[in-house]
Amino acid sequence: MDQGATDTGCLFEAAAAFGQREFLVYEQERITYEAFRLAAITLAHRLRQDGVAKGDRVAIIMRNLPEWPVAFYGAVLAGAIATPLNGWWTGAELEYGLTHLGARIAITDARGFERIQPHLENCPDLQRAFVTRGEGLTVEPCINSLEAVIGRPAAWPDLPQAPPPPVSFDPDDEAAILYTSGTSGRPKGAVLTHRNFVSNIAAAALPAMRNIIRAGSPLPDPATLPPRVNLIAIPFFHAAGLIGQFVIGLSGGARVVMMERWDVAEAAMLIERERVTAAGGVPTIAWQLVEYAAQSKRDFSSLETLMYGGAPAAPELVHKIGQVFPHASPGCGWGMTETAATFAMVGREYQTHAASSGPVTPVSELQIRDPEDGRTILPADSIGELWARGPQVIKGYWRAPQATADAIVEGWLRTGDLRRSGRGRLRHAG
Repeated sequence: MDQGATDTGCLFEAAAAFGQREFLVYEQERITYEAFRLAAITLAHRLRQDGVAKGDRVAIIMRNLPEWPVAFYGAVLAGAIATPLNGWWTGAELEYGLTHLGARIAITDARGFERIQPHLENCPDLQRAFVTRGEGLTVEPCINSLEAVIGRPAAWPDLPQAPPPPVSFDPDDEAAILYTSGTSGRPKGAVLTHRNFVSNIAAAALPAMRNIIRAGSPLPDPATLPPRVNLIAIPFFHAAGLIGQFVIGLSGGARVVMMERWDVAEAAMLIERERVTAAGGVPTIAWQLVEYAAQSKRDFSSLETLMYGGAPAAPELVHKIGQVFPHASPGCGWGMTETAATFAMVGREYQTHAASSGPVTPVSELQIRDPEDGRTILPADSIGELWARGPQVIKGYWRAPQATADAIVEGWLRTGDLRRSGRGRLRHAG
């Protein structure tokens, strides 16, 4: 990544260096970095022609498809706030998201459009929908085929060369809104800035660097390293999928192998076929891979990293990974939508600290506070509420000033998580 990158537009431009390297793999479709760039820029110009201005919301309602990253960056390059909605929501839930956002444009696949179509009359701000893979779609003045704008993925390399629209970004401008269900009431829209994205990318390499230093190995030359191959089964509308997989993969020139939904047998086939180096998601995914590999003849030798988070993981999982994948490094982290995905990460030391979620990134802070008064910082080895501060913490919640004030206090995010602190590491409360 360009060391001067301060926003996701800079990240997009830096990825141009990867050119004809494969970026997205979906079933038999293979899209290079250059083809992805051309499609995203073409879509961005169309959105500007349709009147999208800086700060407008462009909703993305789609399963994991190559068009998803194009829709995200098409919106961002147009100056809009990209707003992924849960691709499995019902029509009524999607109606809430579209109206709460005041989205002007929706970019959706055929299944998503089928859900929202009966609700369009209740979305007064929505001016246009672009539908991909909608064979037989009836095109109307405000309902268009996305393929009419960018074509099928196989045609993306032939799109015209053009610079992105002339939109300037400040690091603290809103880049995306991700909905988090919370524990009660309507989902809240977490507002992520360009700084949130770029800060998380910069932090992602830290576990690998710690592994190298602890091993006493020389720092590798990035130019000589083979591209990473990431298997992604987490939906792109989830912070871990969007930032932890897509955006971080883009920043490092990775090949991103996409799954529409998790299936362990299909995942094993893809790991073998694509020589996947990094996989994971939630602990259940890691468990299933371990159990499947133990009785499968599939070749998992390319796997270097098995990362997971989002739920507590039994320490036994670390040891199982070591037995079944002795060549792979297990990893775990802690984060949430409000911290733009991962905030604390553990690398190879996870094998000896299996109850840990790892140290916080150097530019950020975590405190364990008394959950009653929200002020008293508790001593080491105490269980309390986790508070977080740093450049990954969101700007606030969309159109919810009271929820923002309750959650972000003097720059600190009240996470609502109970955790145990000890020797600079974040540990599970159990």
